Amino acid sequence: MRSSSTSRAAALSVGATTASAVALASLFILLVWFGTLDMRHLLRSDEGRYAEIAREMFATGDWVTIRYHELKYFEKPPFHLWVTTLAYTLFGVGDWQARLCVALSGILGLGVSMLAAARWYGRRVAMLTGLVLVSAPMWNIAGHFNSLDMTLAGAMACVLAFMLLAQHPDATRAERRNWMLACWAAMGVAVLVKGLVGLALPGLVLVVYTLVTRDFRLWCRLHLPGGIVAMLVVTVPWFWLVSERNPEFLHFFFIHEHWQRYTSNVHQREGAIWFFVPLLLAGFLPWLGLVPQMWKAVRERAGVARGTSPRPFQPALLAALWAVAIFVFFSLSGSKLPGYIVPIFPALALLAGVALDTLTERAWRWQVNAMIALGVVGLLACPFVGMMDKPSTPNVVYREFAAWTGVAFAVMLGGALLARRLLRTRGVFPSVVAYALAMFICSTVALRGHEAMGRPSSGADLVPAINAVLTPDMPLYSVGMLDHTLPFYLRRTTIMVAHPDELEFGIGQEPQKWIPTIDGFIARWQDGKRAVAIMLPSTYDALAARGVPMHRIAGDRRRVAVANFALPGNGPQTQPPGQ
Repeated sequence: MRSSSTSRAAALSVGATTASAVALASLFILLVWFGTLDMRHLLRSDEGRYAEIAREMFATGDWVTIRYHELKYFEKPPFHLWVTTLAYTLFGVGDWQARLCVALSGILGLGVSMLAAARWYGRRVAMLTGLVLVSAPMWNIAGHFNSLDMTLAGAMACVLAFMLLAQHPDATRAERRNWMLACWAAMGVAVLVKGLVGLALPGLVLVVYTLVTRDFRLWCRLHLPGGIVAMLVVTVPWFWLVSERNPEFLHFFFIHEHWQRYTSNVHQREGAIWFFVPLLLAGFLPWLGLVPQMWKAVRERAGVARGTSPRPFQPALLAALWAVAIFVFFSLSGSKLPGYIVPIFPALALLAGVALDTLTERAWRWQVNAMIALGVVGLLACPFVGMMDKPSTPNVVYREFAAWTGVAFAVMLGGALLARRLLRTRGVFPSVVAYALAMFICSTVALRGHEAMGRPSSGADLVPAINAVLTPDMPLYSVGMLDHTLPFYLRRTTIMVAHPDELEFGIGQEPQKWIPTIDGFIARWQDGKRAVAIMLPSTYDALAARGVPMHRIAGDRRRVAVANFALPGNGPQTQPPGQ
């Protein structure tokens, strides 16, 4: 079924030449999408945390009880970790392997969104939907950042797409049943990624949709009995196994990690109610000019054929309510992190694809000109970024970051100029393709520029010096801090000292695995067994002032690595941090 709005076929026709160009563009996108997974070191805290948890799962072979630094860690379910562990098994342990799960999730979300768009609106809208989504900065960045947000978003995109496919009026009874069972199974995967939010969010959207449309018969088309069984088949085995092996799991996971996380700031991730507004604007920046046409698509019930039943299924309205309900849900939460709103972007991309299908040349020219202006402003601002200097971030880092940012804005400007030229000579569709590819490369280059700050923060440069000293039988202490990235690059777990950080629950379950006081650490440090420790520079200074024997191995602005034995070429005395 096609949109009820009339398309400008001459301007947006997809002939053989255009199809070949789209195929080449798709290949280019895939190569860049997966080929840039290894272009940055892991960032703290999410990237390092989930990479290390999966590494420990890979090393121990225990895929049921999740552990972080050998301590029980039940904040999240295991699906993302399972995929990452499988990537380690197949390809070895490394940065790109740690990000493979989110990259696959991003492409999966893009693919199923295009599939749903093609079913309701045709191939052209499907291609436009894919171009919008891949070039949305938030989707691109989340697809290259090792956290649970994109994995959840990929599963949620499947939920939305499968629901749309199941509710198409031309779907046969078997097709509706199968797509709804797939929808329920995708909800089960979402639950295994991030808990009950994978069920609560689609349920919230469905309730709001039926209240707005008064289409309560929709509930009869959800195949509830079979769907619930499908979801339970996906979720119950792990929840049953982990609960049987760890009786404390249920209370911590469902009360602390769900109810208290949403209703309070127990995790100290609070933010104002408008916290996500600038993130939404920046994350969908290249396509903000389409918002009026997106709203028009919802208002005019795009995709609904004339003369259908009084309450036909409205795909555009469902997509709009999906985006709004999820955005409001997290805006009202007591716990906020930037990646929480990533699941709304497939819905926005579908609406944007519908809007682009009927966009006039004049309206598109306004969008392109706006990005030209932004590109010019960004290029003019880059030199000022290169002049910044802070104690925590030296000027040389800002200069490198400014250079990459300048390249990103140059790509934005060049792509927008090319899009304007193509609009004049070839029409809207080629212009949109060039524009989308430029915006995709722009955010990819900008993300690469963050390596100027990310590499020093990761601690990866300290690894050769530490590994030259650290042997497998030596304990590795983390004194007064939890370093999320360096242990992953060392391929070692640490023994926590004095500061439990986010491992408080695991320490409470197995208190023998940590050292609760600095005095206890000093006694262990001086027991005659060789050991290495990682600590903040301030902690190093405090211990040095107490005369604790330490031999500095390596250090940076975030941490110092020391040994309790003399190193070749070093004297017996504790050395100041700057030497």
